[in-house]
Amino acid sequence: MEKNTYHHGNLKEEFLKLSFDYIKENNIDNLTLKVLADATGTSRSAIYRHFKSKDDLIETMILQGFQIFDDTFENLLDTNIPLIDRFYTNSKKYIEFSKENPNLYRLLFGKKYAHIREEVISINDGNGNGFSKLKKAIEEGQKSGILSKKDSQAQTIVIWSSLHGLASIVIDGFLDVDENIDTYLEAMFESLLSGSISNNIKIISTIPFLNKVLQPKSK
Repeated sequence: MEKNTYHHGNLKEEFLKLSFDYIKENNIDNLTLKVLADATGTSRSAIYRHFKSKDDLIETMILQGFQIFDDTFENLLDTNIPLIDRFYTNSKKYIEFSKENPNLYRLLFGKKYAHIREEVISINDGNGNGFSKLKKAIEEGQKSGILSKKDSQAQTIVIWSSLHGLASIVIDGFLDVDENIDTYLEAMFESLLSGSISNNIKIISTIPFLNKVLQPKSK
């Protein structure tokens, strides 16, 4: 990180921006308050006025990071778009987010800082987070008859964990799936839908590969 001089504006926001910029290229374990002090040309005491420790910085980054992540799913509840299309396009956004922000993704979902995350974030917090949006979309599908009426919480966890598993494989380079990620995502999505779509229901989609999956099932 190049050294700069920041003596204007909101220093706390500058520190956070630099922190997010830093982990785009570097492991978050290497991010320290000294790194921020050197980069901004300020003393560590100036940083301590905003963050009393690295854990305090990490807590704020987790809160802001989840806001960035949750904004990825802004159209998940847009009823003007076919439900199945929303599921698929947001699944792609999930994988793309992990690929473009691997260190941030590890911060948000990894084990390393789970003790901090669990203090400030819950999957059941409010209606604005990605998990809650997915759960509400599933419940919308159940109400309309598109999805089978199962435990929506359990269905949400199954879908989320499937995406998380695929994302983790991609960003950690396991099995070299990155080159064929769309193929694997389609296969995963088809498998999930096969156990969730209601029988004898006509479903509208604008995604060609889903046509065979969305055909009404015979009794």
